Amino acid sequence: MNTTGHRAHSMPELTALLGKVFRPEEIAQGFDVQLRADDVVITPFAKSGTTWLQQMVHTLRTGGDMDFDDISRVIPWIETSAALDIDLEAEQVARPRAFKSHLPYHLIPKGGKYINAVRNPGDALYSLYKFMEGWFLEPGAVSLGDFAHQRFMESRDYWKHLLSWWPQRREDNVLFLAYEHMVQAPEQTIIRVADFIGVPLNDRLLQTALQHTSLTFMLEHKDRFDDAMMRQLSERRCKLPSGSDSAKVREGKIGSHREKLSTELIEALNAIWREEITATLGFKSYQTLIEALDQD
Repeated sequence: MNTTGHRAHSMPELTALLGKVFRPEEIAQGFDVQLRADDVVITPFAKSGTTWLQQMVHTLRTGGDMDFDDISRVIPWIETSAALDIDLEAEQVARPRAFKSHLPYHLIPKGGKYINAVRNPGDALYSLYKFMEGWFLEPGAVSLGDFAHQRFMESRDYWKHLLSWWPQRREDNVLFLAYEHMVQAPEQTIIRVADFIGVPLNDRLLQTALQHTSLTFMLEHKDRFDDAMMRQLSERRCKLPSGSDSAKVREGKIGSHREKLSTELIEALNAIWREEITATLGFKSYQTLIEALDQD
């Protein structure tokens, strides 16, 4: 256990630290939120476009408000609301109310609208590893391979999340996106999101949304997207060094895992894909799955 005020140097220590921050009894309290029909819940798996979509929805509903210190203060994270003493039932700065969650469909509070996004599992894995490194993980202490095998692949949470949301993609209250399509067609994505959440879109708002959700803009304002509230909580509960690197806005590249992951690790991810997705949904690869979205 970490009692000396340092980041994790091993996977067991990482698990212990995360357990101090993410307490099951607190997470469960958020499940009781009473969603309204026009409430929007942004629901991707971790590192699959969540913060980007938070910024997109907030920009659209406010016309470009940046008067916040943490994006998750204006679009709260359901699972951490109790730990951060955030009232999910409260009114928000604009309508529709919006929330963030990484929950699978069977656990998500029901009654609202949902925006889900999927991302290549290799890219999500590498982004999650870099996100943990420098915050909960001491840089260089745990290899990418160990992190991948002992956390990402052992739990299979990525694939479980995808399997839970895929059958909902054609429901009227679900907008199902692919991260890669968002990168390739940002304007079309904004138009779809605005229509889905019921925000009238004119050219001025579209241009504002394009600017405020661009990588350049979000990097210039990255302190608003660095999980400041959760970082402060982790420093109190885990005695982590202050000033950790919890930035969520990085490169956002498509296919970066091909340069960062070993051949063996990529094949291990592909093997799990075949076991979990091909066997259940019939898609031989991630690419064939997101291509199917264009046909829905």
